[in-house]
Amino acid sequence: MICTSKWIVASVILLSMLLMELAVAGSMRCGSHMISTGGLHGPGKYEVLKKCGEPTVRSGDTWIYDKPGGVKYVVVFDAAGYLARIG
Repeated sequence: MICTSKWIVASVILLSMLLMELAVAGSMRCGSHMISTGGLHGPGKYEVLKKCGEPTVRSGDTWIYDKPGGVKYVVVFDAAGYLARIG
């Protein structure tokens, strides 16, 4: 019975972690700031640059940020310069 309880608790914790990942899809943390797509349009290039600093790579409206731990974010802006997608 105790093994079954531990299995259930572990499963609930794992499921919660996966759901949290889905909840922050389309967002990235830059220090104490959270940058995310949403609303009518996301933040502009200036705001992302101010909060996240210089990207590792800039290629037109696509910026790439390499974060510690091997995490890479691809930040895409629309034609007007607003954040459209984070992948």
